Amino acid sequence: MFHPVTLPLWLFVLILVFAGVTFASHFLFPSVRWFFRRRVERVVERLNARLDRPIEPFKLMARPDMIVRLTHDPKVAEAIVAEAEATGTPETVQLERARRYAREIVPAFSATVYFGFATRAAKWLARLVYRVRIGQFDTGALAAIDRRATVVFVMNHRSNMDYVLVTYLAADRSALSYAVGEWARVWPLSWLIRASGAYFIRRKSGNPLYRRVLARYVQMAAAEGVTQAIFPEGGLSLDGRVGRPKLGILSYIADGWRTGGRDVVFVPVSLAYDRVIEDRVLTAAHATGVRRFRASFGSILMFVGRQVGRLLTGRFEKFGVASVSFGTPLSLADFMAGPHDDATAELAGELMRRIARNVTVLPVPLLCAAIGEATDLPLAEVRARAADLAHRLDRAGVHLDLPDASPDAAVDRALDILSLRKIVRREGDRVLVPPKDRALIGFYAAPVRQHLCAPAASNEPEFAEFSPNLRS
Repeated sequence: MFHPVTLPLWLFVLILVFAGVTFASHFLFPSVRWFFRRRVERVVERLNARLDRPIEPFKLMARPDMIVRLTHDPKVAEAIVAEAEATGTPETVQLERARRYAREIVPAFSATVYFGFATRAAKWLARLVYRVRIGQFDTGALAAIDRRATVVFVMNHRSNMDYVLVTYLAADRSALSYAVGEWARVWPLSWLIRASGAYFIRRKSGNPLYRRVLARYVQMAAAEGVTQAIFPEGGLSLDGRVGRPKLGILSYIADGWRTGGRDVVFVPVSLAYDRVIEDRVLTAAHATGVRRFRASFGSILMFVGRQVGRLLTGRFEKFGVASVSFGTPLSLADFMAGPHDDATAELAGELMRRIARNVTVLPVPLLCAAIGEATDLPLAEVRARAADLAHRLDRAGVHLDLPDASPDAAVDRALDILSLRKIVRREGDRVLVPPKDRALIGFYAAPVRQHLCAPAASNEPEFAEFSPNLRS
């Protein structure tokens, strides 16, 4: 029993490895996890003390636990059975598919990543690129929102900078959970986005099981009070207008709400820019009628390289103003109390009207609207047109953010921004627009036109081709 045993070196090393793994898994790893868990809990406690809306426990749930909860949800189970019957595949196969969808959707929120990196990076980038302004802000209405209610920021989608701006401006209120499309599912960007609390969605998927898994995640998050941010348009605006709503996520939230449950309060957020970084890509997609963005990786690198070069040499010019307006909140409980033919479509329409109504008019949109369809105008006429538009917009109750509240100063500022990019040329006392950039003039003028085509009595902008039955 006490005689020495001779072992090959490889076997001895293997035994040590297994012993080390066993020790770590039973003694070391639990201690390490407990240590880091306590640190995370202390970080969250400090954050919740300063946030207007504390981080909810659901958002902090371990990702594997959330995946299990979502996969075995009763309504997901019903969808698994229905899909198995419809396709003739075993339920075990559909269960594994549902689990794969859940792993794809569920985020891995890290308070340290979100507040330690993401919000700081968003603040730095937003202030580097733009002069950030708060447009309209209904302080009283926002302060009156029930602290138990789930807040959902509903926004128009002008640029991928939207995520950066709203994350920065909402950093003192709560941690936002975004719905992010397939474009962001690229490592390591996907890891950072998931750690920041965003969840990935397949916007064009019509698979019933996938839709049910996604719907249940959104409904669980809303029921548990997770602050969310959504873009009902479902994609970037190609023509510069606030577009038609797609009802996917809004319908999930509305369908999951129950009378007497936690209220959901929608906060309309209106975004406006003097320069949209992707403007040429968006206008090209609009011209072809195909939502396919043809910016190559090389062209993106060249653009970033040029801006970095200008920054390092002190020649970088900010891209003008970026304005964010927060409109009057809309309670889902109050809205549902009234009669509706199609509650979700009417809810979406009302939210989009509030968003469009609060879009701030900045110098570049004002100048582009003044230029209109012309390609060669006297500068004096451009100034006169801009002044007339500003007067009409002001009478309509539109918020204008112009330098010194002056249309003339706005024209000068906008000419500086557009001339730098050669979208317009100023020759003596005339303003010229190269034919190749006519589409960009229309793109930036679109918010002004949308404000002015609103019915005078209601001040509600019209939505081209809006259909209350459109769902996605």
